[in-house]
Amino acid sequence: MATYRSVFDAAELRAQFNDAGINTKFIASIWKYVLQNPGCKLQEIPDLPSPAYLLLRSKFKPLTSTVHSVFHSTDGVTTKLLVRLQNGAFVEAVIMTYDTRLGKYGGKPRLGGPRSTLCISSQVGCKMGCKFCVTGTMGFKNNLTSGEIVEQLVHASHLTRIRNVVFMGMGEPLNNYTALVEAIHVMTGSPFQLSPKRITVSTVGIIHAINKLHSDLPGLNLAVSLHAPVQEIRCQIMPSARAFPLEKLMTTLQTYQKNSQQKIFIEYIMLDGMNDEEQHAHQLGKLLETFQVVVNLIPFNPIGSSSQFRTSSDQRVSEFQKILRGTYNIRTTIRRQMGLDISGACGQLVVNLPDKRTGENTSLLTDIEDLRI
Repeated sequence: MATYRSVFDAAELRAQFNDAGINTKFIASIWKYVLQNPGCKLQEIPDLPSPAYLLLRSKFKPLTSTVHSVFHSTDGVTTKLLVRLQNGAFVEAVIMTYDTRLGKYGGKPRLGGPRSTLCISSQVGCKMGCKFCVTGTMGFKNNLTSGEIVEQLVHASHLTRIRNVVFMGMGEPLNNYTALVEAIHVMTGSPFQLSPKRITVSTVGIIHAINKLHSDLPGLNLAVSLHAPVQEIRCQIMPSARAFPLEKLMTTLQTYQKNSQQKIFIEYIMLDGMNDEEQHAHQLGKLLETFQVVVNLIPFNPIGSSSQFRTSSDQRVSEFQKILRGTYNIRTTIRRQMGLDISGACGQLVVNLPDKRTGENTSLLTDIEDLRI
């Protein structure tokens, strides 16, 4: 069967247009039409030169992926999309609704209202093998093309207006670097027009890629899955950490922060008795005290009864936060869990089919991207 490329595979589409002598200025209008007209055919796009229609029809599809199913959480603010790719594999994307009024700006409540953040996948499965993350149990299947990454935003945009994008879904984004950079360039251009400040890329700490990130994608938010304050614990829970020693990673982040002049988000999953004790909080505080960071403490989501880890108690999480804030003056938030019942929460993204359930709206949340002010 012939494999078609997505029209959102920007580099491929541009190269084909250039080879055929078609002006690439038409690309933005193709994307706009596909975005605004779900289910359209390429020949329906108005005002293209005739060679463009021939080329598009022979090599491209408006979308190569389809939404297989949509799951609404009983929390009323989380929706998970199960997206089927052209090769038959599935990835997941999660829409989270937040309320900007819950953030603060200059000490006063922010203006605005509810809006949505999309959590995007960059790979089918993941090769990092973090022991607390169920996606890691799938192993690595394949990288997504830049078009398949962008199509998750297209699908989600048909359900709600997306203001923020976080690359915290399936996969390690910086292991699919070229496609990631290309996809984000598409998202920040016409017709999506997302601000780089509203895009966050999360990584376990792929040092060579972090070194390139600021020059390739200036203005972006970087989130680092640190999860332990010392290399030994990090290696126990994140086997990939052996390739990225903590000392080298912190030196890389120092350079990144100096060049970007931006806060770095630190993700820290709370595992009972493993990395959540008072000494760990002090070790983390000392590790980060020279940085401008926001630490995001993430309660662990047990993955079935077989999990080797337990969730830290609320009291332990709260004490950990107090040490980071009080002793080290580090901005620290606790992530409230969203979408647990649809396996849409942090560390739970693995292709499965939960029961379709919907629930009443509960209180809306403040979002990590609002913490940068």
